[in-house]
Amino acid sequence: MVKGNGEVQLSYRLLLAVDIQGYSKRDTREQLRAQRLLSDALDAAARGVGLDRAAWDKQVGGDGELATLPEGVDPATVAGDFVILLDEALREANRDAGRFRLRVRLSLHHGTLTAGPFGPAGDAPIVVQRLLDAGPLRRLLAGDPDRDLAYVVSDSLFDDVVRTGFCALPPHGFHSVKVVAKGSVFRGHILTGRAARHDSGEDAGGPEPRSARVLDFPALAMG
Repeated sequence: MVKGNGEVQLSYRLLLAVDIQGYSKRDTREQLRAQRLLSDALDAAARGVGLDRAAWDKQVGGDGELATLPEGVDPATVAGDFVILLDEALREANRDAGRFRLRVRLSLHHGTLTAGPFGPAGDAPIVVQRLLDAGPLRRLLAGDPDRDLAYVVSDSLFDDVVRTGFCALPPHGFHSVKVVAKGSVFRGHILTGRAARHDSGEDAGGPEPRSARVLDFPALAMG
């Protein structure tokens, strides 16, 4: 953590933003059900990689959340194994979906931020939110009725983590996008394939999800 002016402290963290598709079209009962199902799915995916969502710094809205993960969380595990488990949890939740299926958009980014009275401030929260709202990500979910999860990572996270091969999702499953919002350009990579483990010669069931390791983000960025 780097100290800034006065009492302000700048940190380098992993951020996750998630949003429920078609939330406003649901009545109050269905909105509450969607919130509970999404919270359960996120909890299950986090537990599957050894993380506890209770330790996340969450800024919650009715249709989703912006979460800052604790220092030292392995970004490769979150960018790969966590996403795979979240997709599986959403499919399970939708086995008895009723009128509305739970379909969500998810974005990930790592960068600098500082805590503020209304949530994290800095470039990182802006990037992760702009990517979450990106038109190509919305269209991917809207255009594929069988898809429950539309997922995007920032350009820097893709280069530093996904492209390394340490992530459970293969780089070739992503497609680069450029988003222009409020006069700024944001670049990311959307997973156009399925959130499933790629074939690496393991047994048919694939390797077990890894527990989140401690990793120094600045060291990763420079490596």
